[in-house]
Amino acid sequence: MSGLANDREEIELLDLRTLEEKRIYLFLKRVIDLVGSIVGILIVSPILIFVSLLIKIEDPSGPILFSQTRVGKNGKEFTMYKFRSMVTDAEKRIEDLLKYNEVSGAMFKMKEDPRVTKIGKFIRKTSIDELPQLWNVLIGDMSLVGPRPPLPREVLEYTKYDSQRLIVTPGCTGFWQVNGRNSVGFNEMVELDLEYIRNRSVFVDIKILFKTVKVLFGSKDAF
Repeated sequence: MSGLANDREEIELLDLRTLEEKRIYLFLKRVIDLVGSIVGILIVSPILIFVSLLIKIEDPSGPILFSQTRVGKNGKEFTMYKFRSMVTDAEKRIEDLLKYNEVSGAMFKMKEDPRVTKIGKFIRKTSIDELPQLWNVLIGDMSLVGPRPPLPREVLEYTKYDSQRLIVTPGCTGFWQVNGRNSVGFNEMVELDLEYIRNRSVFVDIKILFKTVKVLFGSKDAF
């Protein structure tokens, strides 16, 4: 393990008692999630239909949605949904591409990923591919705001310090997405997530949601 990882292990961990005191906030957060996801689905339904048609036109044999096992609160696994932006056998090709990973740490990002389809490039650039996650928010697996849910193989590489980002419900957007997104390395992402967990409030969540709107209109850091 690197020296940096060891140094980060020695940093004081989050105070769980402080997290338990946020009960009123958690109640309000769930109300916002329910209202936001229902209203959001109704508003973006034309986009959902249009993108579904485009995906089918480009690849009639493939599914519209991509489902993937992710790790949520307290390490519980759940199925996360996205619009399919890659070829149907994308997961089988990942092992051959890991050496081209363009971000540090326990996650994979590749700007010119050969698995991405033509429509996939557009919906990933605009984050439209994330819209089906409103369903995950509605059923409680995710929140509108929170740390992004990692893959099980990524969690296997987590230190005890990194695992703290799993003590809250994961979100569709968060500090990481509005502060650099894919230009931010893994360690920086963890620090941003822990900063959010320490300081989260209804005001902070609403502020992040407003900042996220810019991403929906395209971000140079999105791929």
